[in-house]
Amino acid sequence: MWEIFKTFFVLGCISFGGPAAHIAYFRQTFVEKLAWLSEQKYAEFVALSQFLPGPGSSQVGFAIGYHRAGLKGACLAFLGFTFPSIVLMLLLVISAGHLAGNELFQSMIHGLKLLAVVVVFDAVLLMYRNFCKDNIRIFLCLLTACVLLLEASLISQLVILIFSAVIGLFCLKEKQTDPTYIEKTHHLPEISQSVNFAPLLIFLCCLLLLPLFAVYSPIVELFSDFFQAGSLVFGGGHVVLPLLQNIIAEQLPAEQFLTGYAIAQAVPGPMFTFATYLGYLLLPNQPIVGALIATGAVFLPGFLLLLSCLKNWHRISEIASVSAAIKGVNAAVVGLLISALYQPVFTSAVFNVIDMAMVLIGIYLLKYLKLPIMLLVAIFLLLGILVNYVVI
Repeated sequence: MWEIFKTFFVLGCISFGGPAAHIAYFRQTFVEKLAWLSEQKYAEFVALSQFLPGPGSSQVGFAIGYHRAGLKGACLAFLGFTFPSIVLMLLLVISAGHLAGNELFQSMIHGLKLLAVVVVFDAVLLMYRNFCKDNIRIFLCLLTACVLLLEASLISQLVILIFSAVIGLFCLKEKQTDPTYIEKTHHLPEISQSVNFAPLLIFLCCLLLLPLFAVYSPIVELFSDFFQAGSLVFGGGHVVLPLLQNIIAEQLPAEQFLTGYAIAQAVPGPMFTFATYLGYLLLPNQPIVGALIATGAVFLPGFLLLLSCLKNWHRISEIASVSAAIKGVNAAVVGLLISALYQPVFTSAVFNVIDMAMVLIGIYLLKYLKLPIMLLVAIFLLLGILVNYVVI
């Protein structure tokens, strides 16, 4: 158990760059380095996270922890990965954001964003090789990337994922004469025995009943507002911005709201910890309590939905038709990562030829010299500081 928490805690300290970068860090750590799960199983977790509301990369981490050690492992994975970001957000909001405007701090963050470009590129390349092995899957991958680059919206993402699943269902299904198909169907477990209704019931009760009691307590209102936001967010942390802005309305000045969002992008870990900043300000009489309640509430819906179908997902994925659909979705997920590699990972980090040179050096250090990720973090922190002084 300690190993799960420790590993995710380290990742939570260095995972800059948003959901795409987090997924890349997870893959490198848990598939390549530690071999806690297979490439195929990891891809299934990533694909599942794309269909559920909530923080995609945190859901993947939660699923890895669950796969490793059940519910306790899932909770420790979440705590380990999220704790550094929560602490940093609290420190920054308490210090009124002075560090966020500090030149040295910004230089270090810039260096880590460049490292995120390197890590995501490596993940995209390896996942492309593993999940785009024929013309149909290559087509789905490139189509997804093009669609999301041209129209990056929740609707377009869901439509292209569903389209890819349908294409996979009809075009990538294993033949009944295939020995692999016979082996899978021969050992197919009972799906009806694995449905977990308790988390789904909790989710529905919180979603439907909490707003009725919100008027009686500021704490219940805060929990309800952020639970509603977490229940409606598809596509990662950036999408939560307009939702929270609408829910909070005029409770905070626009400048204060956007300052918190900028800080959330500058710290490692999930962007959903933006809720930590907002909760601190929205409950001024109990700011720490408000921060923790808002954070827990915005993450909870995604985890409840994940728990309700995770066991079932393991079994359903063994069915030949579903396996074929997953192959299509996996190819689409690679395309999704390609689009994310460009926007926002590349566009928010690479601004000039020096930045591009650093990315190329990082690719060489990671791919060919195979330096450990912690050493790369130290190198890019130093490079970020040096480049800032060279440019100036």
